[in-house]
Amino acid sequence: MTSASSAELAPLIRKLESIACLSDEARQAVGRLPMAVRVVEAQHDIVRDKERPSQCCLVLSGWAFRYKLLSEGKRQILSFHVPGDIPDLQSLPLHVMDHNLASLTPCRLGFLSHESLRELCFRYPEVALALWRDTLVDAAIFREWMTGIGRRTAHGRIAHVFCEMYCKLHAVGLAGNNRCEWLSTQIDIGDALGLSNVHVNRVLQDLRAQGLISLQGRELIIHDWSSLSRLGEFDTTYLHLEREAAA
Repeated sequence: MTSASSAELAPLIRKLESIACLSDEARQAVGRLPMAVRVVEAQHDIVRDKERPSQCCLVLSGWAFRYKLLSEGKRQILSFHVPGDIPDLQSLPLHVMDHNLASLTPCRLGFLSHESLRELCFRYPEVALALWRDTLVDAAIFREWMTGIGRRTAHGRIAHVFCEMYCKLHAVGLAGNNRCEWLSTQIDIGDALGLSNVHVNRVLQDLRAQGLISLQGRELIIHDWSSLSRLGEFDTTYLHLEREAAA
C-alpha cells in the first residue's frame, strides 16, 4: 500500500471542504489514508456491474465516468468524474454494483479499502458526514441530469453540462478564469445527454458561433458565463458548494 502525494489528495480535501467543515485533525487523517495507486488506460473498466468490490476508487488525475450498457450495445453515460471524486463511494454501504465505472481518459487512481474508510468514518464523524453529503450531492446531480435529458433542449443540455463540470473543477482548484480542462469527446457528450454525435457537433458549432464557448485542444473556454448559464438554466444550488463561487 502506498499513499498519494499531498498534491494528488488536495482535490479530495478541497471537495470535502467545499460541502462540509473538517477539523485540522480530520483533514490530516484524510491525507494519511492508505491506498494502492494504479494507472489505467482510457476506456478501461474499473468496476463492473454486478461486482462486489471491497474497495472504493479515488480519481487522482484524469476523468472517469459511470455508465450502463444495454443488450443492444447502446451506452448511457450516467456521470463524469474528475480528480477528488470517489465515484463508487456507494459501494461502501451497498455491496453490489448496479452500473459500470470506467476511465474516460488515462487515469491515476487510488484504491481505498472499505475497511480503512469505515475506520476513518468511525474515528472522525465529520468525515463521515462529509462523505454522506457527497453522496447526497451526487444524487442531486443525477436529478439535474434526468431533468435535462427529459426536458431541456439539446443546446440547454450541453450548456448545462459545461457549466456543471466547470464548477466541479473550480471547486477543487482545477479551473479558473472561465477556463478548464475538457477531456470528453463529442461521442461521450452524446452518450451522456441522449444526443447523436451529429447533433452534438451542430450544437457546439452554434455555441461557438454565438461567442459563448470555444474548445481549444483539451481546454474549454467559457467566453460568456452569464449567457451560457442562462441557456442551460444552470443554478449552482444543487451542487451545494458552500465555500466556492459559481465562476
